[in-house]
Amino acid sequence: MRKKTDSKERDVPVALTVAGSDNSGGAGIQADLKTMTRLGVYGCSAITCVVAEHPGKVLNITPVPAARVKDQMELTVEAFPVHAMKTGMLYSRPIIEVVADWLENVKHPPQLVIDPVMVATSGGLLLKPSAVKTMKERLLPLAACVTPNLDEASALLGQQIQSVSEMEAACDQAYRKWDVPFLLKGGHLKGKQAVDVFYDGVRMVHLKSERVARVQTHGTGCTFSAAIASGLAAGMPLLSAVRRAKRYVTRAIQDHYRLGRYTPLNHIQ
Repeated sequence: MRKKTDSKERDVPVALTVAGSDNSGGAGIQADLKTMTRLGVYGCSAITCVVAEHPGKVLNITPVPAARVKDQMELTVEAFPVHAMKTGMLYSRPIIEVVADWLENVKHPPQLVIDPVMVATSGGLLLKPSAVKTMKERLLPLAACVTPNLDEASALLGQQIQSVSEMEAACDQAYRKWDVPFLLKGGHLKGKQAVDVFYDGVRMVHLKSERVARVQTHGTGCTFSAAIASGLAAGMPLLSAVRRAKRYVTRAIQDHYRLGRYTPLNHIQ
């Protein structure tokens, strides 16, 4: 009698997302885990906040104690070979500090993708103003890649960014300031194309896609950064992971659902 083998026993890349929980399913931990699963990565999570929201409104935010965030990260890497991680909504200075402390002291720190989540698409504040300085000083220097949108980059750099040429200058300035690669997302600019700019100190790369009209973009930043982390977890070079993530998030927008008043991304396209 032939011995049965379990086809599910195989090496799978592991990634960790440290972010808030979005009950509407389109952003935060939920979007990250959908993205990681679709891209062939085993996704683990450390929840920083429970957010009651939908694409048009943030009702309330309940932060998880910073020590409990640390517990979640520690137990994840104790059990699984985490090669990459992303941070999303960190919300407060104590949570940012505990994540930075952990990364500086863990034996094999995962490659870190930072989505510096500050404001929800609906306008809700997702990062306390008192935490911005801590993010800039403690967390950004630890990144393999930082993925701000225009508003977030403006807050980090203290200047307005209103064109692709200004995006290039901002990426150069950010790299010189923090010595880490930046992917500046230009989805908030007007035009027929959505242009993102990537800079790693050597290459200034434009990533372009056709803009999709009348689609809610709730969760695109979460999805993009989770896709980059998935690529890094699988051993892809950073720029290759960024390019694939751009294609993935573009398809997720193009193949969106229409559910009630909103058009959430299709993560399983």
